[in-house]
Amino acid sequence: MSSLFSQRMCVENGEEEILMAEDHGPDLIHSQDFRRQCGISRSGLAYYHCEEEEEREHLIAHESLDYLPSHSKVYKKWIQEKTYRKEWDRWLLMGLIGTAVGLLGFLIHQIIDSLLKLKWNLVENYLQDGSIHMTWLCVLGSGLAMVVLSSGSVLFFCPAGSPCGLPEIIGYLNGTSIQHLFNIKTFLGTFVSCVLAVASGLFCGPEGPMIHLGALLGCGLSQLQSDTLGVHLPIFTRFRNSADKRSFITAGAGAGIASVFRAPIGGLLFTLEEVSSFWDIRLAWQTFFCCLMATFTMDLLSSSLYGFVYRGHFGFFEAEKRITFWVKNLLDINILAFVPTILLGMLGGLLGALFVSLNIKINKLRMQFFNSIQKLSRRKTSKLLETVLILVCTTTVTVYLPYFFPCTPVTSVRNYQLRNNSKIIDQFKREISEYSCSSSTWIGPDGVRYSNQTFNQAAALLVESGKQGITYLFKRGTHEEFGYTSLCTALTFYFILSCWTAGSAVASGLVIPMLFTGALYGRIIGLILVSIFGVQTDEYGAWIDPGLFAAIGAASFFSGVSRLTISLTVIMVEITNDVQSLLLIMLAVMVAKMIGDLFNTSLYSSLLKLKCIPYLDVEPFVCHRRKWLNLELFSAKDVMEPGVRVLHLKENIASLARLLASTSHGGFPVVCRPKPDHAEVFQGTIKRLELCMLLENEHIFEPETNDESFSSSPLLSYEKITVEKLPDLSRLTTLLNRYTTDPQYQQLFINLEPYINKSAMSVQAHFSLQRTYIIFRTLGLRHLTVVDPQNQVVGVITRKDLMPFPLEERLRLQLMAESCDLHFVGELRPERRQITPGPGTPPAPGERPPGATGPRGREAPPASPPAASRRLGLGPRRLPEPPPGRPPCPAGSGGAGSGR
Repeated sequence: MSSLFSQRMCVENGEEEILMAEDHGPDLIHSQDFRRQCGISRSGLAYYHCEEEEEREHLIAHESLDYLPSHSKVYKKWIQEKTYRKEWDRWLLMGLIGTAVGLLGFLIHQIIDSLLKLKWNLVENYLQDGSIHMTWLCVLGSGLAMVVLSSGSVLFFCPAGSPCGLPEIIGYLNGTSIQHLFNIKTFLGTFVSCVLAVASGLFCGPEGPMIHLGALLGCGLSQLQSDTLGVHLPIFTRFRNSADKRSFITAGAGAGIASVFRAPIGGLLFTLEEVSSFWDIRLAWQTFFCCLMATFTMDLLSSSLYGFVYRGHFGFFEAEKRITFWVKNLLDINILAFVPTILLGMLGGLLGALFVSLNIKINKLRMQFFNSIQKLSRRKTSKLLETVLILVCTTTVTVYLPYFFPCTPVTSVRNYQLRNNSKIIDQFKREISEYSCSSSTWIGPDGVRYSNQTFNQAAALLVESGKQGITYLFKRGTHEEFGYTSLCTALTFYFILSCWTAGSAVASGLVIPMLFTGALYGRIIGLILVSIFGVQTDEYGAWIDPGLFAAIGAASFFSGVSRLTISLTVIMVEITNDVQSLLLIMLAVMVAKMIGDLFNTSLYSSLLKLKCIPYLDVEPFVCHRRKWLNLELFSAKDVMEPGVRVLHLKENIASLARLLASTSHGGFPVVCRPKPDHAEVFQGTIKRLELCMLLENEHIFEPETNDESFSSSPLLSYEKITVEKLPDLSRLTTLLNRYTTDPQYQQLFINLEPYINKSAMSVQAHFSLQRTYIIFRTLGLRHLTVVDPQNQVVGVITRKDLMPFPLEERLRLQLMAESCDLHFVGELRPERRQITPGPGTPPAPGERPPGATGPRGREAPPASPPAASRRLGLGPRRLPEPPPGRPPCPAGSGGAGSGR
């Protein structure tokens, strides 16, 4: 029974890892003739240009998911047994998920703030004494303890052995099964790693992990079962299906972004624009409610608790605490402000594309280096040491760099606020940003407390958390508080170190680094305008404020990296309360996205490709010889897998066991004969897991009968055959071995008719490939059966057949075959023109004598093309000519990667 498994040798610790073929194989069988004809196999396709064999295996290992449940007789019986109920339980779960995500977001923020305050309180005396080296040692020591625990919790505690984040959530919601993504250990490891990574001082934020944690809570609370803990609660069982599970995961991800920014509308739109692949108005309402509960819980707890100490005023939502980067002074906007806004949008698109390109190259080098280390323990230790190296560099920059900057008095802000008659209660109290600078205060004759407090500009930007630095940069009326030197220095180091940190072995987010980087160069542009036009005090020139352009720059860089538009605009308004600059933010976001799209895709799309996660985009884009192909000119048979293994309604037990043992397909088409003299036609599909569960129940086996009818054997329930993974793999192995070797099972059969999906989608072979892709993605299919006009199965299309690079390879082979045929015909015709047949010379085969006519006295049509052209059946398409100097297409050419 060794063929039941696909064996993958792992040299780590001298062990051999054996995985089921279900996890490392194609969905359906290949045709040997088809592979010889095309000179390409699925294992030879470099998906997403994955050059390493391990990366190809990693892509193939991802199984697809069916969005809709199997519409079988047992499923309909299960539905009939369910009493009709309103959606109160679904709304209850959405509220519980939102509350849990809000509570989790509150805990993460409180723990991070407490650890940061504790870390810098330890070195406060060293800073005041000017002992810069002791400060560096203490900060580095505490940071190392945090980052080692942070990286270790991901590498050695999480089942996946690496941090998971937004790309994995996007891939799962698109229909790709990713192992260990929603494991309880993954939840705990991600939580610990996120908190300690941000508190250690790395240039990262908690936003990305919060989205993953929110999705984890959405999955766990809706399913109420855990294989790790052995918990299977008998409530809310009707939500244990793929469609409802994805809905709750989508809502949990939106609640995660809503709680971390306190932006409920932004969280809703973020899931719509970036995360979810399946969306409807009902899910929008439920996600809206979930985001509302998450934000409400976060605000309610933050209103009275700070540092886990009760401060009073429970339920009193202060604007300064509730709005993440509150902008107090709104400015009147002049139409001239649109000019620097367009410049910021272009700069954001360019820098965003550069950030994506650098980060992908760094991650590729990181993967190549770590994959070259054979031993698993050494590989994980190397990843941990890399995070330690990043922390050492980050700590050195944040501690030593401000030492070279002088202390700057806080005067511009004080004078600006005095001119606006604002109360100064605590004159810009700064903690870490004071660094080694001193301050003193006094009460003036007007009763207002004055301060000549000085601060270190570089320390204000780099030493404190990125969240506090963004608050400083967004502040209005601080025209000259930060100079060119501090802004440019912080921009350079923050850009490089945040790009290096992203993708390391810690659970970290990029939203705070993106906002901070954009705010830095946005403030530089604003400072340039102040240097040109001076500090404007009248209402018509007040828009020349570096704080305003810092917010616009933050939005532009965020858009340049993520390519978000609608959700990003709403998030920026919600986190700043700056409705007045809405049009400027919209313009900057649009320009940044258009400029960035000229160079590469978004960071999340690039990470999906880098991690080889199968993802079907909204529209297929296939390029051949630098020209986009119109898929309406191709048909489903051009990309299908022929030679499909099919099952019958009445299947022999021994044959079925041998089929499961010798193949790794995720599903099989089921056929039957409507009449004895009729050909077998398509009836539906059945999944591999369902067949395995059926074979574990011998009491439904029946002896052979003379016809297709079966006795009234007991039916298995829908819950019993619908599983996400096999409960006992060793037991199934033993059963299949017995079924294939014991002669008694040669005489036993099983009735598959009650368990097949009779609503399985199918398309005809000549169906448009463009519309085939749309149907496959829109319905969230796992298998799409291809039939001929007589409804006979001729092939199957799976997700991996519609991926960009395999799709390009298949269509390129079709075009090359047609081009070869046309080249062959074109070579034959000149040779025939050179031969002048004499009188009485018989015509060549396929030709008519000169002057011969066809029916009705007209000249006969030319000879038909070779059989290869007729076999393609692609119809009259205009094919691109082969490049100059390329020799004629040889037999068997066009393998994977050729011609690229």
